[in-house]
Amino acid sequence: MYLSKDEMHRQRLPVCNRRRFLRAGGGAVALLLSPALVQATSHPQRILNFHNTHTGESATAVYWADGEYLADGREEINVILRDHRTDEIHPIVPGLLDLLYVLQGQVKNRQVYEVISGYRSPATNAALRRRGSGVAKHSYHMQGKAIDIRLRGCDLKMLHKAALDLQAGGVGYYPDSEFIHVDVGPCRCW
Repeated sequence: MYLSKDEMHRQRLPVCNRRRFLRAGGGAVALLLSPALVQATSHPQRILNFHNTHTGESATAVYWADGEYLADGREEINVILRDHRTDEIHPIVPGLLDLLYVLQGQVKNRQVYEVISGYRSPATNAALRRRGSGVAKHSYHMQGKAIDIRLRGCDLKMLHKAALDLQAGGVGYYPDSEFIHVDVGPCRCW
């Protein structure tokens, strides 16, 4: 069941900061909202466009139509968001796809998401941690719940602000590397 826009506004989490996050019990509410993130829409389909910056591959996938998630569209997305270092494919959770779809609506831009990192295998995550690049030990990337992106034709600051405004999970801002991180874990920001 999906929440209408008004219902989403009534159930939003408090402003994302450490004190309120801890007071909210670790963001458990964010986990409950993730599957029902998408606001009511008259669109009969939900489509996402991706370009993987490491493989050069692109995909346009209908991942939801007529009230249900589509296996073929989700599989196409799983492939494009695979770990490009190991070629390992892992299911991307529907809540993350919904978050990306809603985020595009927030910024009024349905262009291509440029993917810096989608799924990460545990081996890749461990290797990135050893290089000291600020990678979380239990990264949501390893669960198909996180993605590092930019959106063509959208100012990165604007995309970051829109992601924060959704208060639907974690949001990281990496202006020097020109991407943001979004995930469907607890509400937090950095």
